[in-house]
Amino acid sequence: MPLPPLSMPSSLWRMLAAFVREHWRAYATAGAMLSCIALMTVWIPRQVGQVVDALVAGQLRGDALLRQLALLVLAGIVIYLLRAGWRLTLFKASFRLGARLRTRLFARLALQGPAYFQAQRTGDLMALATNDIDTVEQAAGEAMLAGFDGTQTLLLVLAMMTIGIDWRLGLAALLPFPLMGLAFWWISNHLHTAAQDSLGAFSGLNQQVQESLSGVRTVRALGLVGRSQGQFAELAERAAEASFRSQRWEAAYEPAVGMTLGAATVIALAVGGWLVARGEITIGQLTAFTMYLGQLIWPMFAAGWVMALLERGRAAWARLAPVLDAPLTLADEGRAVLPADTTLRAEGLGFTFPGARRAALQDVALSLAPGRTLGVVGATGAGKSTLVRLLLRQAEPQAGRLTLGGVPLPELPLQALRAHIAWVPQEPFLFSATVGENIALARPGATPQEIEAAARLAAVHDDIARLPAGYATEVGERGVTLSGGQRQRVAIARALLSDAALLVLDDALSAVDTGTETAILEHLRELRAARPDRSVIVIAHRLSAVMDADEIVVLRQGHVIERGTHAELLALGGWYASQWRYQQIEASLEAA
Repeated sequence: MPLPPLSMPSSLWRMLAAFVREHWRAYATAGAMLSCIALMTVWIPRQVGQVVDALVAGQLRGDALLRQLALLVLAGIVIYLLRAGWRLTLFKASFRLGARLRTRLFARLALQGPAYFQAQRTGDLMALATNDIDTVEQAAGEAMLAGFDGTQTLLLVLAMMTIGIDWRLGLAALLPFPLMGLAFWWISNHLHTAAQDSLGAFSGLNQQVQESLSGVRTVRALGLVGRSQGQFAELAERAAEASFRSQRWEAAYEPAVGMTLGAATVIALAVGGWLVARGEITIGQLTAFTMYLGQLIWPMFAAGWVMALLERGRAAWARLAPVLDAPLTLADEGRAVLPADTTLRAEGLGFTFPGARRAALQDVALSLAPGRTLGVVGATGAGKSTLVRLLLRQAEPQAGRLTLGGVPLPELPLQALRAHIAWVPQEPFLFSATVGENIALARPGATPQEIEAAARLAAVHDDIARLPAGYATEVGERGVTLSGGQRQRVAIARALLSDAALLVLDDALSAVDTGTETAILEHLRELRAARPDRSVIVIAHRLSAVMDADEIVVLRQGHVIERGTHAELLALGGWYASQWRYQQIEASLEAA
């Protein structure tokens, strides 16, 4: 799966700089609009000052006064339109960044193997895709342009105050501003830490919600609703407290701005009144100067707002960048073409889980030619599912190798390998869609007749027909409206509908009764006759599921201890034979 062409530098600033360079037209257009706004904004106080001086001198009245007022009103309307324009232009670009980050995050996670997700929490990953990316998006949109607008307005206003009116008055009014800069630095350091805590608390809350809703049946069955509510309330309170701390530090910018501008206004009025008394500036100039001081409110508030957004963006990026740059747990560098002869072979296969004392598989050898059926049986923990994980390349063998047609699996592209295999796990996953859509997942273009045919092969058509809307029935999240056996059979139908040449049933008949199992296996035999190139691997606890296999492999503690046909293994008198007799007695007792 190709990833979007966006580099993931460790620094938020480098990422934003790269994004601005890529979308420079949008940022330049928005910047030009803001420049026009800034020029008109600093022109208005100067114009008001001139109007005041003209009124004091008795030189402005009647139509001339109305024209001046109309000009000021027109300037206000133009500023309004330009502000709406720059927001639309800029936010369209920043929303692209959010969409791209989400696309890249999903693409990266889709390529990761199970080992990666075993070390991650689902709630954290969901929070990254929502809250954290929203925060980075705000840093690229509102923060970038508010910073540009505030800085530009500040420089123009300061120039008009010092050069356009009186430099002494301007310097006097700026005396409190260095103290505000120190306050901003102190607040920003605390805000960064608070923002990290807030994002982390939100992830924990997200994780609790995801786990509680996914396991709602278990929670209810065990009478843990009250406990779950208590845990959620505690996490919600913790998240609210962390968010409050973040907002409290963010709100600290406003008093710093207010105190600075208040002190600057007092100094300006004192010094300005003295200059007016000496006749060195006019009342209109002092009026314009105080209006300029008022216009400094936005740049100062913008500075606090931008610093808050950027600190939150830095905290979010520090959580997001490692996930986007995390190395893949399974390399997908294969370029080989799948050969026509797709015989599957395992040669000296060995695998040990991290931290385990005993190997899950050791020196396993087997072979499966096209059109043949292989049965894999053994006690719980024998290594059956581990073998499937290696076959699907969810993990890599630490000894030996697996080949298809003589090609080692790592040399095949993952997409080609997995398209070759239709896997039905013991615990199948159904999406929140209709029954028909879940069956047609591997072939979205399948006709209703093909979907029904696959359902009949999986012995689930009659169950579906009894549902309220048949194949159009919504199954709910994870197929919650279906029984365990129905979910398994829907998953089998999905696999049978695919064009995969290798069907792997990983204990996929465990939740169905023996009669249904017999019907499914009979249908599989019919399917093999109709499509002789399709191979089947049946992993099962019930030995009746593998009795017709061309070869049966018995695993114990990761070793192959027996192999042969059903008849040969019964004649051998080993584990398989004793287990077969036990299951036959058990079936007889149930039938009685």
